[in-house]
Amino acid sequence: MTVVKTMITVLLAGLVWAVGYGIKSIPIKYVRTEGVFQYLSKDEIKTALQPLVMTGFFDADMQAIHQAVSELTWVDTVTVKRVWPDAIDIKIREKKPYVRWGQQSLISARGEIITPKNIDPFKTLPILQGPKQQQAKTLEIMKGVNTALADQSMKMAEFTINDRWAWKIKLTTGLEILLGRNEQLKKLQRFLKTLDALGQEQVEKIAIVDLRYPNGYAVSWKPETEEIDWKKIANPQHEIDG
Repeated sequence: MTVVKTMITVLLAGLVWAVGYGIKSIPIKYVRTEGVFQYLSKDEIKTALQPLVMTGFFDADMQAIHQAVSELTWVDTVTVKRVWPDAIDIKIREKKPYVRWGQQSLISARGEIITPKNIDPFKTLPILQGPKQQQAKTLEIMKGVNTALADQSMKMAEFTINDRWAWKIKLTTGLEILLGRNEQLKKLQRFLKTLDALGQEQVEKIAIVDLRYPNGYAVSWKPETEEIDWKKIANPQHEIDG
């Protein structure tokens, strides 16, 4: 019991000293940021934080610091805490771009719009375009379409949903696929099932596939494409037997 009383006395004495000599005046010596940054620069963080950490350890406004860091373009999530006696620790998770949104912005995998100062480093990402305020829904649709295309080793370059909710796909090969406004995924799957019958050579000659028909689709061929022998495609076994 005597030991416990002694410890309490020491702690109380320390508290009296701290109050007497102005604990609030203890300056912040360290601001530590933790995270894996590919697009976010430490200079950006420093600029946002500097006016907020030029104060005492207990005077620093944690909510204001959190808000200032959260508003940076590439910040996804942030946590802020004081670390006795003179430090503030900030943990940041960076946003990861998934696709381009129009010509000047990006979208993260969670559907958040990111507008970087320079879009050029992201030119290789697919382009997604859709109705205003509908980027999250448009992105989810694109992901489903991408899965279907990947099964056929096809890569998407652009995916567009217009204001009437008609879909259009452009592949990295240049092939355009028009899907219309109704049963788009069903029509796409129907087209993909015909690819084996068409053959890779014929598919590469197609410029546009129009799937906006209830029971089939129309094809526009690339310029200078030779006339297609549809009988041979429809019944290849007949040619072998002949």
